[in-house]
Amino acid sequence: AVKTKDEVFIMAEGLLKRTMETLGVNAYDVLTTFSGTTLENLRCRHPFIERDSVLILGHHVTLDAGTGCVHTAPGHGQEDYDVGLTYGLDIYSPVDNEGKFTEDVEFFNGQNVFRANKAVVQKLKEIGALLKEEEIVHSYPHCWRCKEPIIFRATEQWFVAMDKNGFRNKALDEVKRVTWIPYWGEERIYGMVENRPDWCISRQRSWGIPIAIFYCTSCRHPLAKKNIIDKVADRFAQEGADAWFSRNAEELMPSGITCPQCGSSSFEKEMDILDVWFDSGVSWAAVMEGREGIAIPVDLYLEGSDQHRGWFHSALLTGVMTRAKAPYKTVLTHGFVVDGEGKKMSKTLGNVIHPNDVINKFGAEVLRLWVAAEDYREDIRISPEIIQRLSEAYRRFRNTCRFLLGNLDGFNPDRDRVAYEELEEIDRWALHKLQHVLSRVIDAYESFEFHKVYYTIHNFCVVDLSAFYLDVLKDRLYCEKPDSRLRRSAQTVLYEILIALTKLFAPVLPFTTEEIWGFLPPKKDGQGKSVHLSRFPSVNPKYIDVELADRWEKLLTVRGEVNQILEDARRKREIGSSLEAEVVISGRGKQFELLRDFEIFLPTLFIVSHVTLEEKDVVREDKELEVKVRNASGEKCERCWNYHHSVGKNPHHPTICERCLKVLAG
Repeated sequence: AVKTKDEVFIMAEGLLKRTMETLGVNAYDVLTTFSGTTLENLRCRHPFIERDSVLILGHHVTLDAGTGCVHTAPGHGQEDYDVGLTYGLDIYSPVDNEGKFTEDVEFFNGQNVFRANKAVVQKLKEIGALLKEEEIVHSYPHCWRCKEPIIFRATEQWFVAMDKNGFRNKALDEVKRVTWIPYWGEERIYGMVENRPDWCISRQRSWGIPIAIFYCTSCRHPLAKKNIIDKVADRFAQEGADAWFSRNAEELMPSGITCPQCGSSSFEKEMDILDVWFDSGVSWAAVMEGREGIAIPVDLYLEGSDQHRGWFHSALLTGVMTRAKAPYKTVLTHGFVVDGEGKKMSKTLGNVIHPNDVINKFGAEVLRLWVAAEDYREDIRISPEIIQRLSEAYRRFRNTCRFLLGNLDGFNPDRDRVAYEELEEIDRWALHKLQHVLSRVIDAYESFEFHKVYYTIHNFCVVDLSAFYLDVLKDRLYCEKPDSRLRRSAQTVLYEILIALTKLFAPVLPFTTEEIWGFLPPKKDGQGKSVHLSRFPSVNPKYIDVELADRWEKLLTVRGEVNQILEDARRKREIGSSLEAEVVISGRGKQFELLRDFEIFLPTLFIVSHVTLEEKDVVREDKELEVKVRNASGEKCERCWNYHHSVGKNPHHPTICERCLKVLAG
């Protein structure tokens, strides 16, 4: 409480100095200081209207400006409305549909609320109640369409009561029962439902989905009994919802209805319409219910991440309120498409990429591959460079399948397939790796992680197949007898890999995989008309061999070291092709003994002509093996390109090796 020369003012302590400076008051005394709660529920007289106002407390009042005391209008703003409910204040809104004060407002009735501002200021001046008048700059709500200033006005609306009959808690329970992809979607929508206010479902528009409520014209009592709603529903089924606007109340209601409050038989229609989110929120009922073999909840809802507040939210509430359950089992949300730098696309920036442009240049399959390859849980980037990379990845996959198909020429799976136990060990390794691919891809599909589908298949094709397995197989495929067990062993596994890859990528590349399917080697019982009608592949436990995989992991480590030494020799121009080399490996211990077990196969593994193993201590203590490269001895076979001492020994075929001679001789 502050005393000036003539009056006593009550204001916030934190605003005292600023307020007095604004008013130009230098001489004042602080009489007392007390808590704001001391004033709670006291009454004050309106400056120029014979009406008392109650003093209340509100968290929305701050010390940023003013005196710490603000006018509260429960009928004209969310915060004022909320605090008004707390104190049981009337929701007083004396403004009509034209933005004019109603007859309830003394002195200013009939005036536009904005134009009345000057009249209110003048009235305060006349009675000596205005301490200071000045212009200030502050943010103010404007109409999004016409950009004119607006006021908030409380009007009667229809609401869904969130806390009646445990509705909110039921909705929260259903949120927990749904699978949310990504997982953070659950926490997001849970928080929204947990903290949301009652849902206002009515809108004041000229046309839309009507709210099928009737009012008694005498007492305004609303009628919404089941028999009345059923009659309206029957009419809508015949004529559509527009019947509400084209027919009068008597035509829409059952005969003989009277008002339970006053007994009147005269009624009028509710002309408000439903919130469009309620409309979209019940789409599950309109689309799914009544269809044979389809039940609620549906398997999947998917939309952008903004729909936790929109469609997913309204569908959840309408499902719980009408069917006591969420209308979906799984909800998947994705980010939005942005340019390569993460910027929103716009014509102004010139960074818009049209799908048709991608299709015309790269084909629809590349566009599909881009969709699958991007992690949709975040915003999805697209640019010419990104599409170009995906185009190259697509080409690698296609070329891998071309290689597989080309080397299956003449292979009949019914006749030529080699039993698993008789396969070469490297072929069994390839089947083991394939099972890991199958497992990861199947899991990725089931969890909607399509980018993992792409990366798993791409890495398998590039790293395991092209960079190793297929490269190592070339000698067997090209140089062994066409029907030899060695070649058939390789073809058996190539066939398994091709079938699996074609089926695994079919959902992403439907046309490419269908084309591949049409060139598969024929089977007695047929391959099936389409890859899309075939059974999806599954993991074969028989092909999983952990011990074998462990051995080959160690062999591949050695191969990596050998390749590095070969590359150094090639860079120094000591060798050209790796087949011009002989690899000498020295060492002792378990790693060396493993190489001993595979000694015959090592030239094939390293793609060199000779491998020599020397059991002796290595110079470097930190290494178990020492690898050296020298030029291979012997002559080059013009058929297999390996260097052999047997080349030139046969006078009839002096340019080929003994192995190739045997193959050619049959």
